[in-house]
Amino acid sequence: MSLQTGLGWAAVIVLPLLIAIGVGASRYAGLRHDRGMVTAALRALVQLAAVGAVVGIALQHTAGAIAFVLLMFVVATITSTRRLQHALVVPRQWMYCAAAIGTGGFAVLLLLILPGVVPRNPASILPVGGIVVGGAMTATTLAGRRMLSEYGTRYGEYEAGLSIGLLPQDAFKLVVGPVAGDALLPVLDQTRTVGLVTLPGAFVGMVLGGASPAQAAALQLVVLIALIAAEAVAVVVLTELLSRARLPDGRTVSS
Repeated sequence: MSLQTGLGWAAVIVLPLLIAIGVGASRYAGLRHDRGMVTAALRALVQLAAVGAVVGIALQHTAGAIAFVLLMFVVATITSTRRLQHALVVPRQWMYCAAAIGTGGFAVLLLLILPGVVPRNPASILPVGGIVVGGAMTATTLAGRRMLSEYGTRYGEYEAGLSIGLLPQDAFKLVVGPVAGDALLPVLDQTRTVGLVTLPGAFVGMVLGGASPAQAAALQLVVLIALIAAEAVAVVVLTELLSRARLPDGRTVSS
Protein backbone atom coordinates (compact mmCIF):
# COMPACT_ATOMS: atom_id res chain seq x y z
CA MET A 1 0.00 0.00 0.00
CA SER A 2 1.47 3.31 -1.05
CA LEU A 3 1.81 6.21 1.30
CA GLN A 4 0.53 8.40 -1.52
CA THR A 5 -2.95 6.95 -1.02
CA GLY A 6 -3.34 9.12 2.05
CA LEU A 7 -3.88 6.14 4.35
CA GLY A 8 -0.31 5.91 5.60
CA TRP A 9 1.45 3.06 7.33
CA ALA A 10 -0.98 3.22 10.23
CA ALA A 11 -3.61 1.60 7.97
CA VAL A 12 -1.41 -1.49 7.68
CA ILE A 13 -1.87 -1.99 11.42
CA VAL A 14 -5.35 -0.56 11.95
CA LEU A 15 -7.18 -2.35 9.12
CA PRO A 16 -6.21 -5.88 10.29
CA LEU A 17 -7.13 -4.78 13.81
CA LEU A 18 -10.59 -3.75 12.62
CA ILE A 19 -11.04 -7.14 10.94
CA ALA A 20 -9.94 -8.84 14.16
CA ILE A 21 -12.53 -6.84 16.11
CA GLY A 22 -15.26 -7.92 13.70
CA VAL A 23 -14.18 -11.57 13.86
CA GLY A 24 -14.00 -11.46 17.65
CA ALA A 25 -17.49 -9.99 17.89
CA SER A 26 -18.83 -12.61 15.47
CA ARG A 27 -17.34 -15.49 17.45
CA TYR A 28 -18.44 -14.09 20.80
CA ALA A 29 -22.05 -13.67 19.67
CA GLY A 30 -22.14 -16.83 17.54
CA LEU A 31 -22.93 -14.89 14.36
CA ARG A 32 -21.09 -17.46 12.21
CA HIS A 33 -19.61 -14.82 9.93
CA ASP A 34 -16.06 -14.67 11.28
CA ARG A 35 -14.59 -16.55 8.32
CA GLY A 36 -16.72 -14.56 5.90
CA MET A 37 -15.37 -11.29 7.29
CA VAL A 38 -11.78 -12.34 6.64
CA THR A 39 -12.45 -13.64 3.12
CA ALA A 40 -14.53 -10.55 2.27
CA ALA A 41 -11.72 -8.24 3.36
CA LEU A 42 -9.11 -10.19 1.39
CA ARG A 43 -11.30 -10.28 -1.69
CA ALA A 44 -11.92 -6.56 -1.41
CA LEU A 45 -8.18 -5.94 -1.27
CA VAL A 46 -7.47 -8.02 -4.38
CA GLN A 47 -10.50 -6.86 -6.33
CA LEU A 48 -9.99 -3.16 -5.66
CA ALA A 49 -6.35 -3.43 -6.67
CA ALA A 50 -7.37 -5.05 -9.96
CA VAL A 51 -10.38 -2.81 -10.51
CA GLY A 52 -8.26 0.28 -10.03
CA ALA A 53 -6.39 -0.51 -13.22
CA VAL A 54 -9.45 -1.60 -15.21
CA VAL A 55 -11.55 1.40 -14.19
CA GLY A 56 -8.85 3.71 -15.50
CA ILE A 57 -9.38 2.17 -18.95
CA ALA A 58 -13.19 2.08 -18.66
CA LEU A 59 -13.33 5.78 -17.81
CA GLN A 60 -11.73 6.67 -21.13
CA HIS A 61 -14.69 5.54 -23.25
CA THR A 62 -18.46 5.45 -22.76
CA ALA A 63 -18.59 1.92 -24.18
CA GLY A 64 -16.01 0.83 -21.62
CA ALA A 65 -18.06 2.29 -18.78
CA ILE A 66 -21.21 0.54 -20.02
CA ALA A 67 -19.33 -2.75 -20.36
CA PHE A 68 -18.07 -2.43 -16.81
CA VAL A 69 -21.58 -1.77 -15.50
CA LEU A 70 -22.74 -4.91 -17.32
CA LEU A 71 -19.94 -6.83 -15.63
CA MET A 72 -21.17 -5.48 -12.30
CA PHE A 73 -24.65 -6.75 -13.18
CA VAL A 74 -23.34 -10.26 -13.89
CA VAL A 75 -21.41 -10.40 -10.62
CA ALA A 76 -24.43 -9.01 -8.74
CA THR A 77 -26.66 -11.73 -10.22
CA ILE A 78 -24.22 -14.47 -9.22
CA THR A 79 -23.90 -13.06 -5.70
CA SER A 80 -27.65 -12.80 -5.09
CA THR A 81 -28.25 -16.25 -6.54
CA ARG A 82 -25.72 -17.83 -4.19
CA ARG A 83 -27.23 -16.04 -1.21
CA LEU A 84 -30.76 -17.14 -2.08
CA GLN A 85 -29.64 -20.73 -2.57
CA HIS A 86 -28.52 -20.76 1.06
CA ALA A 87 -32.16 -20.19 2.00
CA LEU A 88 -33.87 -22.42 -0.59
CA VAL A 89 -32.91 -23.77 -4.01
CA VAL A 90 -35.51 -22.83 -6.61
CA PRO A 91 -35.41 -23.81 -10.30
CA ARG A 92 -34.13 -20.97 -12.55
CA GLN A 93 -33.24 -18.98 -9.46
CA TRP A 94 -30.43 -17.14 -11.26
CA MET A 95 -32.89 -15.95 -13.90
CA TYR A 96 -35.14 -14.49 -11.23
CA CYS A 97 -32.24 -12.66 -9.64
CA ALA A 98 -31.05 -11.37 -13.00
CA ALA A 99 -34.54 -10.14 -13.89
CA ALA A 100 -35.00 -8.38 -10.55
CA ILE A 101 -31.59 -6.70 -10.52
CA GLY A 102 -31.65 -5.92 -14.24
CA THR A 103 -35.16 -4.48 -14.29
CA GLY A 104 -34.66 -2.36 -11.20
CA GLY A 105 -31.13 -1.25 -11.99
CA PHE A 106 -31.22 -0.61 -15.73
CA ALA A 107 -34.70 0.93 -15.85
CA VAL A 108 -33.61 3.54 -13.31
CA LEU A 109 -30.25 4.11 -15.02
CA LEU A 110 -31.96 4.77 -18.34
CA LEU A 111 -34.27 7.31 -16.67
CA LEU A 112 -31.23 9.05 -15.23
CA ILE A 113 -28.94 8.96 -18.26
CA LEU A 114 -31.17 9.43 -21.30
CA PRO A 115 -32.76 12.76 -20.18
CA GLY A 116 -29.37 13.97 -18.94
CA VAL A 117 -30.13 13.98 -15.21
CA VAL A 118 -26.75 12.26 -14.91
CA PRO A 119 -24.17 13.44 -17.48
CA ARG A 120 -23.74 11.00 -20.34
CA ASN A 121 -20.04 10.46 -19.84
CA PRO A 122 -17.99 7.57 -18.44
CA ALA A 123 -17.08 9.43 -15.24
CA SER A 124 -20.79 9.61 -14.32
CA ILE A 125 -22.19 6.42 -15.84
CA LEU A 126 -19.70 4.10 -14.14
CA PRO A 127 -20.05 5.18 -10.48
CA VAL A 128 -23.80 5.82 -10.62
CA GLY A 129 -24.33 2.53 -12.45
CA GLY A 130 -22.35 0.69 -9.80
CA ILE A 131 -24.31 2.29 -6.97
CA VAL A 132 -27.72 1.57 -8.50
CA VAL A 133 -26.93 -2.01 -9.57
CA GLY A 134 -25.39 -2.67 -6.16
CA GLY A 135 -28.50 -1.36 -4.43
CA ALA A 136 -30.74 -3.56 -6.57
CA MET A 137 -28.53 -6.54 -5.72
CA THR A 138 -28.79 -5.87 -1.99
CA ALA A 139 -32.57 -5.52 -2.13
CA THR A 140 -32.89 -8.70 -4.20
CA THR A 141 -30.77 -10.66 -1.76
CA LEU A 142 -32.50 -9.39 1.37
CA ALA A 143 -36.02 -9.74 -0.02
CA GLY A 144 -35.37 -13.16 -1.53
CA ARG A 145 -33.88 -14.65 1.62
CA ARG A 146 -36.67 -13.26 3.79
CA MET A 147 -39.41 -14.45 1.47
CA LEU A 148 -38.04 -17.98 1.06
CA SER A 149 -37.42 -18.30 4.78
CA GLU A 150 -40.93 -17.06 5.55
CA TYR A 151 -42.38 -19.48 3.00
CA GLY A 152 -40.75 -22.41 4.78
CA THR A 153 -41.67 -21.22 8.26
CA ARG A 154 -45.31 -20.42 7.43
CA TYR A 155 -45.96 -23.16 4.91
CA GLY A 156 -49.10 -24.16 6.81
CA GLU A 157 -50.59 -20.73 6.15
CA TYR A 158 -49.63 -21.08 2.49
CA GLU A 159 -51.51 -24.38 2.29
CA ALA A 160 -54.46 -22.83 4.11
CA GLY A 161 -54.62 -20.14 1.44
CA LEU A 162 -54.69 -22.79 -1.25
CA SER A 163 -57.43 -24.68 0.58
CA ILE A 164 -59.76 -21.69 0.46
CA GLY A 165 -59.31 -21.29 -3.29
CA LEU A 166 -56.41 -18.86 -3.59
CA LEU A 167 -54.09 -19.26 -6.54
CA PRO A 168 -50.53 -20.32 -5.58
CA GLN A 169 -49.11 -16.89 -6.38
CA ASP A 170 -51.76 -15.17 -4.27
CA ALA A 171 -51.20 -17.54 -1.35
CA PHE A 172 -47.45 -16.96 -1.61
CA LYS A 173 -47.84 -13.18 -1.56
CA LEU A 174 -50.24 -13.39 1.36
CA VAL A 175 -47.61 -15.21 3.42
CA VAL A 176 -44.41 -13.43 2.38
CA GLY A 177 -45.67 -10.01 1.33
CA PRO A 178 -45.28 -8.32 4.73
CA VAL A 179 -41.59 -9.30 5.04
CA ALA A 180 -40.52 -8.57 1.45
CA GLY A 181 -40.67 -4.85 2.11
CA ASP A 182 -38.09 -5.16 4.90
CA ALA A 183 -35.44 -5.19 2.16
CA LEU A 184 -36.15 -1.50 1.58
CA LEU A 185 -35.52 -0.45 5.18
CA PRO A 186 -31.76 0.20 4.76
CA VAL A 187 -32.17 2.55 1.81
CA LEU A 188 -35.16 4.27 3.40
CA ASP A 189 -33.26 4.84 6.63
CA GLN A 190 -30.24 6.07 4.70
CA THR A 191 -32.41 8.55 2.82
CA ARG A 192 -34.22 9.74 5.93
CA THR A 193 -31.00 10.34 7.85
CA VAL A 194 -28.73 11.59 5.07
CA GLY A 195 -26.72 14.56 6.23
CA LEU A 196 -27.78 13.96 9.85
CA VAL A 197 -26.38 10.50 10.55
CA THR A 198 -24.48 9.65 7.37
CA LEU A 199 -22.58 11.46 4.62
CA PRO A 200 -22.78 9.02 1.69
CA GLY A 201 -19.92 8.31 -0.66
CA ALA A 202 -21.16 10.30 -3.65
CA PHE A 203 -21.42 13.45 -1.52
CA VAL A 204 -18.04 13.03 0.14
CA GLY A 205 -16.33 12.06 -3.11
CA MET A 206 -17.56 15.14 -4.94
CA VAL A 207 -16.60 17.48 -2.11
CA LEU A 208 -13.13 15.96 -1.91
CA GLY A 209 -12.91 16.29 -5.68
CA GLY A 210 -13.51 20.01 -5.52
CA ALA A 211 -17.25 20.32 -6.13
CA SER A 212 -19.32 22.69 -4.04
CA PRO A 213 -21.45 21.22 -1.21
CA ALA A 214 -24.58 22.27 -3.10
CA GLN A 215 -23.53 20.36 -6.23
CA ALA A 216 -22.59 17.32 -4.15
CA ALA A 217 -25.92 17.43 -2.31
CA ALA A 218 -27.85 17.60 -5.59
CA LEU A 219 -26.10 14.52 -6.97
CA GLN A 220 -26.51 12.64 -3.71
CA LEU A 221 -30.24 13.35 -3.74
CA VAL A 222 -30.49 11.93 -7.26
CA VAL A 223 -28.58 8.81 -6.20
CA LEU A 224 -30.71 8.19 -3.11
CA ILE A 225 -34.02 8.59 -4.94
CA ALA A 226 -32.70 6.37 -7.73
CA LEU A 227 -31.77 3.71 -5.18
CA ILE A 228 -35.25 3.73 -3.67
CA ALA A 229 -36.84 3.27 -7.10
CA ALA A 230 -34.39 0.59 -8.25
CA GLU A 231 -34.67 -1.43 -5.06
CA ALA A 232 -38.46 -1.18 -4.96
CA VAL A 233 -38.73 -2.43 -8.54
CA ALA A 234 -36.27 -5.25 -7.82
CA VAL A 235 -38.31 -6.42 -4.84
CA VAL A 236 -41.58 -6.32 -6.79
CA VAL A 237 -40.13 -8.25 -9.74
CA LEU A 238 -38.57 -10.89 -7.50
CA THR A 239 -41.81 -11.30 -5.52
CA GLU A 240 -43.82 -11.80 -8.70
CA LEU A 241 -41.35 -14.32 -10.11
CA LEU A 242 -41.01 -16.35 -6.91
CA SER A 243 -44.78 -16.42 -6.48
CA ARG A 244 -45.04 -18.16 -9.86
CA ALA A 245 -42.03 -20.43 -9.39
CA ARG A 246 -42.17 -24.16 -8.70
CA LEU A 247 -41.24 -24.02 -5.05
CA PRO A 248 -40.32 -27.14 -3.02
CA ASP A 249 -42.64 -28.45 -0.36
CA GLY A 250 -42.38 -25.98 2.50
CA ARG A 251 -42.70 -28.73 5.11
CA THR A 252 -39.35 -30.07 3.96
CA VAL A 253 -37.84 -26.59 4.00
CA SER A 254 -39.02 -25.71 7.49
CA SER A 255 -37.80 -29.02 8.91
